[in-house]
Amino acid sequence: MYRRNFLISAAAGLSLMGSAAFADGHSKDIVDTAVGAGSFGTLVAAVTAAGLVDTLKGDGPFTVFAPTDEAFAALPEGTVETLLKPENKDQLVSILTYHVLPGKVMSGDIAGKALETATVQGSNVAIDATDGVKVDGANVVSADIEASNGVIHVIDAVILPE
Repeated sequence: MYRRNFLISAAAGLSLMGSAAFADGHSKDIVDTAVGAGSFGTLVAAVTAAGLVDTLKGDGPFTVFAPTDEAFAALPEGTVETLLKPENKDQLVSILTYHVLPGKVMSGDIAGKALETATVQGSNVAIDATDGVKVDGANVVSADIEASNGVIHVIDAVILPE
């Protein structure tokens, strides 16, 4: 119950902080785009708990591999609740920034390639776009969701730095 209320409160708070929506869909930043999608409540709550809202609302550009709520739900029971605790903020920041690349990388930029690239967290992430797109084994299920300060690629699993 605590988790559900926390997630709803965090999403509502971010919605109030967001800028006005514009018809072209690209005027919303990454955070507002994630809030508006409705399937990233856990990610939005984690970004809030990690203190990364202002960063992801910043100029960027950023490429975010965004796990869905279902991806977070697939983690072992209690993992999300533990990570959202203030004493685990550093670990949460590390995990979340591992999902972010500096710069805007569209699917067409990597089509047919397999590569490793540095994340904002500092570790390299493996991207394989030779047959569909996988990021450290997570499948990209929706690509190229543009935002005013970057792009979101939806993934079906939470990826973890080594």
